[in-house]
Amino acid sequence: MKNHVNRFMLTIILLLVTSCVPFKPQERQSPEGELPRSFSLYTAESEPEVRWWEEFNDPDLNVLVKEALSDNLTLKEIWSRLVQARALAVQAGAALYPDLTGTAGADYARQRSDDGSAKTTSTEDYSLGVVSSYELDLWGRIRAEREFALLEVTAAREDLNTAAMTLVAEVANRWVNIISQRMQKRLLEHQLRTNLTLLELIELRFRMSMVSALDVYQQKQVVENVKAEVPLVEAEEQLLLHELALLLGKPTGTSLKISREDFPESTEIPATGLPADLLSSRPDLRRAGMRLQAADWQVAAARANRLPAIRLTATAQYGKGDMDVLFDNWLLSLAGNLTAPIFDGGRRAAEVDRRQALADENLSAYRQAVLTAIKEVEDALVSEVKQREHIKALENVLVTARRALEEAGIRYRNGLTDYLPVLTQLLAVQNLERNLIRQRAILLNARVSLYRSLGGTWTDSLTP
Repeated sequence: MKNHVNRFMLTIILLLVTSCVPFKPQERQSPEGELPRSFSLYTAESEPEVRWWEEFNDPDLNVLVKEALSDNLTLKEIWSRLVQARALAVQAGAALYPDLTGTAGADYARQRSDDGSAKTTSTEDYSLGVVSSYELDLWGRIRAEREFALLEVTAAREDLNTAAMTLVAEVANRWVNIISQRMQKRLLEHQLRTNLTLLELIELRFRMSMVSALDVYQQKQVVENVKAEVPLVEAEEQLLLHELALLLGKPTGTSLKISREDFPESTEIPATGLPADLLSSRPDLRRAGMRLQAADWQVAAARANRLPAIRLTATAQYGKGDMDVLFDNWLLSLAGNLTAPIFDGGRRAAEVDRRQALADENLSAYRQAVLTAIKEVEDALVSEVKQREHIKALENVLVTARRALEEAGIRYRNGLTDYLPVLTQLLAVQNLERNLIRQRAILLNARVSLYRSLGGTWTDSLTP
């Protein structure tokens, strides 16, 4: 009877193995959705892969970026998460192979004789064996879980690439803003010297009864206003240096070398390529795509989990009396277990629905990420183009304001007007000079944003 049962079970197992079809994700057509054919301002071939910060031709910036990529603590955290994801992938893949466990045992017993004598007997027993178990992956559940884990590893690497790109952009932003603050300070010092010279001239004219005391007080107010601006600029520079040190994984107060005294020359806008190029050049989009695929594999695993599973178990064992024929006389047993869900209150079906909803969520997130990436490129392009126009217009305004200041000074010295027109034009010129520095810094930061939004594959060469 037992043999008939075993044959029946074997027949069922063979039928399942030969007839089952593993579950796989359904192929998605254009998961990114409809994309524009080109960017609104620039369409060109993609440029060769470059480390874009080297375009600024500043050795100090190159050193800062190198230190940030090697010492930033947030980046090191993400490296550790990548190692964890790889370990989980190994664990998920291990289920595809049979496991093998060794067993060993020893037993020693001593017993006194019941006939009243002092005689004792002792027995020893030893055993050695192995146990192996394996689940037949009939419906592809184990493979689906392994594919999910492998895609999570790839997504974790893209997390790292995204963080590295963001880090380099943040370092470059701080570098630009620190240079801007130093230029602001030098300009304020120059303006202070100019205002003090004007104050001396007005005081001289006041002593000669050529002007009123009001002119003196007005110019003193201008001098004090410039002096009041200097501490704010110095404080902002120090705060930026603190932020930069943190990005480099260094304590606040660490000396950082930034020797440049002015902004680098502006270069032509880089080739942007096509919007579709972002799907391969942006690590955050590659990550979103990997997570969408991973969610699809989870759906396949959940569907496979609703069907019967076959687990095989094999044991081989030696006793004490078999030690002399260790490899010739194994006691071997093989068992197969078929398990199939009958009633689980809808738990497995609900898990399929949950995984499917999660895949739909990831699809929407992927499309949102693609649209956001295109928007960021468009924003950076518009910002840079319009910022250039704005700076050009400000330069024209500054030229006109300087001419008006010169004319107001001539009229004031000739006694044709009071000091108010001179004061008005002086403040206008000095405010424009400061604003131009700020706007040029904004222009450079817009270029950094453009480089960051275009992505790249230079991060693929990063190592811990």
